[in-house]
Amino acid sequence: MVCFVGGKPKKTEYRKYDIKDVIGPNDFAMMREVVGRRYRRIIDEDAPLPDLVVIDGGKGQLSAAKSALDALGLGYVPVIGLAKRLEEVFKPGMSEPQNISKTSAGLHLLRKIRDEVHRYAITFHRKKRSQHFTRSALENIPGIGQKTAISLLREFGSIEAIKKASLDDVEKVIGYKKAQLIQAGLE
Repeated sequence: MVCFVGGKPKKTEYRKYDIKDVIGPNDFAMMREVVGRRYRRIIDEDAPLPDLVVIDGGKGQLSAAKSALDALGLGYVPVIGLAKRLEEVFKPGMSEPQNISKTSAGLHLLRKIRDEVHRYAITFHRKKRSQHFTRSALENIPGIGQKTAISLLREFGSIEAIKKASLDDVEKVIGYKKAQLIQAGLE
């Protein structure tokens, strides 16, 4: 989730969400969960509501987001969906998309927001995937679990740095026996 204020990104307000309640790929349920979590928190913290919520997607994603806002009593918050295919804007209660002039400053801002969302999400997913593979490499060593892998990565930053570290340095973090397992497992 990204946030723009006055047409400019406000990166301190960006948020990443791990899906907790939805099992399997269900884009609409995931959208409902994330929008619900975001705006539940805004209500709980008594934070200001946005002037407009822009959903990356068409009618289905918009409907899911709108239902989450309605469930929280925030049905009055303006929300639109931006479908990337033809850059059509969907509004709740309207079956046909609204076309905005391709030269419009408003459409230019919507594109900028959408592109920033995609950039932010792709960066997040790449980092998550890379952490998963890195942890898996450590966790594949018999006797090494997730907690040990996380401790090592926090201390050394990468598998390569762990490989280059001395046995004594690794031992200071996880103990002698596990340090030996790591050294043998990463050779």
